[in-house]
Formats: sequence, structure tokens, C-alpha cells
Amino acid sequence: MIRVITVEREYGSRGAEFAHHLAEHLGWKLVDQCLVEEVARKAGVTQTLVERCDERLDPWYYRISKAFWHGSVERLPAPPETEVFDSESMQSFVQKYLEQVAREGGAVIVGRGAACMLARAPGAFHVFVFASEWRKIKWFEESFPERAAEAEHELATADRRRAAYIRRYYDQDWGDRRLYHMMINSCMGFEAMMRAVTDGAGLATPAAVRSA
Repeated sequence: MIRVITVEREYGSRGAEFAHHLAEHLGWKLVDQCLVEEVARKAGVTQTLVERCDERLDPWYYRISKAFWHGSVERLPAPPETEVFDSESMQSFVQKYLEQVAREGGAVIVGRGAACMLARAPGAFHVFVFASEWRKIKWFEESFPERAAEAEHELATADRRRAAYIRRYYDQDWGDRRLYHMMINSCMGFEAMMRAVTDGAGLATPAAVRSA
């Protein structure tokens, strides 16, 4: 039985918004912003810092300097691990948290490589949400009118960043259809998407239960 649904998404496809509606529809927990809040609480850092590391890689120059601290024979003492919170730290917290969520079940997880992390987890159903380019551009222009001219660049940059994150931590191609049970175009609308996903996952929705 399906107990967890992961929702990976192209930027601008409104996949995260769909995940919110899906979780509400099923009466399940939504794992998105709450993950940021939980990691900040457990790590003892600000949410702003966590958000800066969320689904992102550390800059190349930071990774090189970090490798130097950990790999050089003759070096000054490196700062204690407890004083450093970076993307590597974030990934460690995310993995532990999502493993706990998978054990508990009843959750819709947005991004964070959950489809890769839970690829072999029993009861996990993986969805990738995409959209037509013109629809994503329209969403961006409406959401950020002051940056409308940057729409195409911002959409492409965000997707490249997410792809790089998946490649770095899971050695997978973010858009590989074999990672997902379903790839769905959000242009069809949230209601149709929810029917497709709940039917595909073999879940009886609350509405279906009430009418049975």
C-alpha cells in the first residue's frame, strides 16, 4: 500500500503547490517548509541559513577550501564541525528526516531528492511534475512582475541547480523517467492531476470513501 508520495518538479510548474493540494486532499502531512523549520531547530541555526542550503550545492570555491581543510597534511586546525552548517550538513539532516517520514507514512514530500532517496522504500510513489514552457513563463511573470524579463533565465537556472543537486548526492539524472512512477503535465489542472495520481497510486481518496 502506498504510504508516501514524492513530488519532484520543474521550477514554474507549480508542482509544490500541487503537492500542497494533494496532501490536503488525502489528509496527509506536507513535507516542504516544515522540513526547513525542523532542520533549523535540530541544527540550531536560522531558517534563512537552512533555506540558503536547501536543494543547493555549496559554491565550488567553498568545496575546494573545505577539501583543503580536510585533506591537507600541513594545515591550520579546521573549524569544529559543529560550527559549520553548509549544503553537506543540510543533506545529512534531510536524509535522516525523510527516512523518518517514510517510516511514519502519510506524507507528501516535495523535492529534496526524495524520489532517489526512497527509490526502494516500500509504499513510496514518485511523481515528476512538468509544464509547458510558455505556462511556466506566464507563472513567473505573474509571480515576479518586476523580474519578468528574467523569466527564461531564472526558470532554466533553477532547474539546472536542482539537476546538479540530484547528480551530486544521488548520481542520478533528475529528469530520468525511470526514477518516477508518473510524469504529469500541470497544464491539465490540479483536480485532474490529483485524480491521476491517486488512481495511479491505488489510493482511495476521502471523497471516494464517503461515497462508498
